[in-house]
Amino acid sequence: MFEELRPHIAELRKRLTISLVVVIAMFLICFSFWQPILSWMIAPLKAVLPEGSNVIFTGVQEPFFTAMKVAFFAGFIGALPIIFWQFWLFVAPGLYDNEKRLVIPFVTAATGMFLMGAAFCYYVVVPLAFAFLVAFGSTLFTALPSIGEYVGFFSKILFGFGLSFEMPVVIFFFAKLGLVTDQTLKEFFRYAIVIIFTIAAILTPPDVLSQLLMAAPLTLLYGISIWIAKIVNPYVPPEEDETQADDDEEQKD
Repeated sequence: MFEELRPHIAELRKRLTISLVVVIAMFLICFSFWQPILSWMIAPLKAVLPEGSNVIFTGVQEPFFTAMKVAFFAGFIGALPIIFWQFWLFVAPGLYDNEKRLVIPFVTAATGMFLMGAAFCYYVVVPLAFAFLVAFGSTLFTALPSIGEYVGFFSKILFGFGLSFEMPVVIFFFAKLGLVTDQTLKEFFRYAIVIIFTIAAILTPPDVLSQLLMAAPLTLLYGISIWIAKIVNPYVPPEEDETQADDDEEQKD
């Protein structure tokens, strides 16, 4: 059994190595421009900070490690097309020839949906969430957020939204492989809602508005995924009763 898996493990190692090399290369490039990238990242926070507040660092090493976090964050996003491409090449041997030609649409859709989720988070969720969180304790405390903690939190929520918006692409892939149908997704809907709100509660700030801003588009994307599955791999009702009736007619004859 291990001998059968050896080629797949070698192929997986190759794809992961290429992806890692690209991420490292993008990291080194982005490290040269970490300050403009960081300015873009903290812009939503600075927009809601009250007068007299500012972003600070509390450790001597914090600016350097923050710069590395920023560069890795930007480098990973920059490497996404290559990562998705390598993933497709890994699974391509198990696909039909007509399915293998979907590599460009897959890479484009996967990258586009991630960026769409990240953009929705940056321009809609983050400003509203940070405005609520900063204003919540402003009457009792002075806001002096740590840059290291902020970058970690910002990266987490942005990645969370980006990955969550991959749902239609993943469903298309599963439907193409025949693993799910529109009926499967409809029957799973009630459980999906629970999972969506759980993920929203984990990835977003601890306020109801932020959770709803993540859960609402995910629920919409789940509905779109049902429509995609219906086109790619529609549910075919079992025809056992009809077949049985035909057999009975033949026996009578």
